[in-house]
Amino acid sequence: MAAENDSPNKFKQGRRMTQCSVFVSKEKPDTSQPVIFNPDFFVERLKHEHPQTFTDLVLSNITRLIDLPGDEFAQLTGESEPRLPSSSGFLRSFNFLKRKEKGVVFGAPLTEEGIAQIYQLIEFLSKNLHVEGLFRVPGHSLRQAALREMLNTGEEIDLETGDFHPNDAATLLKTYLGELPEPLLTHRHYHAHLKIGELMCFDDKGNKTTMPDKERQTESYQLLFMLLPAANRSLLKLLLNLLYHTARNQHVNKMSAMNLATMFAPHIIWPKNVMASDLQGNLDKLNSGIAFLIRHSQKMFKAPVYVKEYARLYFTGSSALQSRDDLTLCSGTKKVPNEPMGATTTACSTPPCLKPSETESYTETALRELYQQVNSMPESAKKKKLIRQFEKQPFLTPTSESRTPFNRKHWRSRSLGGIIKRKVLGSQTLVEKENSKLQSPLSSSSSDAQ
Repeated sequence: MAAENDSPNKFKQGRRMTQCSVFVSKEKPDTSQPVIFNPDFFVERLKHEHPQTFTDLVLSNITRLIDLPGDEFAQLTGESEPRLPSSSGFLRSFNFLKRKEKGVVFGAPLTEEGIAQIYQLIEFLSKNLHVEGLFRVPGHSLRQAALREMLNTGEEIDLETGDFHPNDAATLLKTYLGELPEPLLTHRHYHAHLKIGELMCFDDKGNKTTMPDKERQTESYQLLFMLLPAANRSLLKLLLNLLYHTARNQHVNKMSAMNLATMFAPHIIWPKNVMASDLQGNLDKLNSGIAFLIRHSQKMFKAPVYVKEYARLYFTGSSALQSRDDLTLCSGTKKVPNEPMGATTTACSTPPCLKPSETESYTETALRELYQQVNSMPESAKKKKLIRQFEKQPFLTPTSESRTPFNRKHWRSRSLGGIIKRKVLGSQTLVEKENSKLQSPLSSSSSDAQ
């Protein structure tokens, strides 16, 4: 009986010593605003619902960061075929011919089903990061052949039984990447990767240094990876995460980020059917780029802040969509009463943050002043050229409110001159017509008086 009486007392004492992690919130839930747990929710929504707007946004910011000439930009957008270094070596071509036979997974185009099979290797390797020389020491050829066959048939494999060594899985993972019809980072993005590797810091005098600009490189990679196909992006994220944790255990496995980059660059970024000698001076640049991706992999798949803000404003009804340059003009932040706690909106005293009607009137006023300034310029060939550019617009209607906007199919055709012509000339043409009408009666009356 004493034991029975003691047990409830001990239970009560134990309950008194525990800390309660449940609290009651007296705040009323705000049902006017959706609760968004994914910080990139609006970015993903913009990508799926308005792909052209999303692509234009990303491309405009990529070209702001890296210099892509016309041909290289056309390759990035897919408007022209990628121009890649070609191989003159017989050995590489012979190896390519040997593996022409395609399987369900190996040698087949990248798919989500194939990634699901290969993820078994990635998961197994993530539990064996302590193995020295991982990804450098080759596995056993017979075990690899058996494992490859099992993956090709779509089997679910129990790699924990001890039948396969981590080096078998590591070698097979590199083989899978090398046998993809196209590199994981795609041929279209090849030149963009080279340009990102050239981003360097500047000194106080504005001279280019040899120190990589990590901030701009990270931002460029974030934007570039947003243009990857979904399957490529998914597998790249899994792979870089694995290599990141492998490099963090380099004190045990002796594999640094640069060592891993040397192992994987030929399989994920080198153009197909080339050798190291064909890449000339770009080999070190490519290896350094992959090493940078491994070291900073935890940041590479997040959207830049200004892209998130643009996407949020696109769907929340605000017509004052801001670019990154507009956001830098803002003076601070202020609380929004209807938003959940912690949510802020940008407060700005500059014209891009005004209400839509105020922004439109401000823009038209500024452009009208610019047009009048051009008219007041002394007579010159430059002035005549500017006036001709204003007058060469047959589709303008008398008022800017009643006309329909002129839509061009290509986003790069939106020039400043086009904006000036569309915004100003509608109202300016009407003013000039009214002035001419007023002057004609006056001239006729003066001639009659004479």
